[in-house]
Amino acid sequence: MASKLNLDKLDFQIIQEMMENAEISYADLGKKLFVSGGTIHVRIKKLEEQKVVKGRKLAVDLKALGYDVISFIGIYLEKSSLYDSVAKELKKIPEIVRLNYTTGNYSMFAEIVCKDIQQLRHVLHDKLQNIKGIERTETFISLDESYSRNVIVTDGM
Repeated sequence: MASKLNLDKLDFQIIQEMMENAEISYADLGKKLFVSGGTIHVRIKKLEEQKVVKGRKLAVDLKALGYDVISFIGIYLEKSSLYDSVAKELKKIPEIVRLNYTTGNYSMFAEIVCKDIQQLRHVLHDKLQNIKGIERTETFISLDESYSRNVIVTDGM
């Protein structure tokens, strides 16, 4: 896909640096990569237009804010053709932070973040189970997140 986008080594360096620190100024990033801040600005704009860069997010320690339960839900669909309609309904549940269409045992796999077990129970029992097309679910509660990281992007050279 990257070749279709016509990205070069500098684009990949900018992406990697910004994934590590999105707060860096264009001027400072330019100095680090030996180009002008204006060049960085133009490249970021191009990456946004090509939908390679989809905004910038603040990294937050959810546990510090009281979100103590992270779980993963394997979702079995009655029919795989129901994926789009079920995904649309799941998107309405704010506690679901990530949803993937998968191969293997489950049709879908979701990550859910809750403040406590009662909230998780509410999401599973009152929200998820009421969605038409979901046959059943299997819940995995995370005991600890060892690490979370971005992939290291390269231009293949």
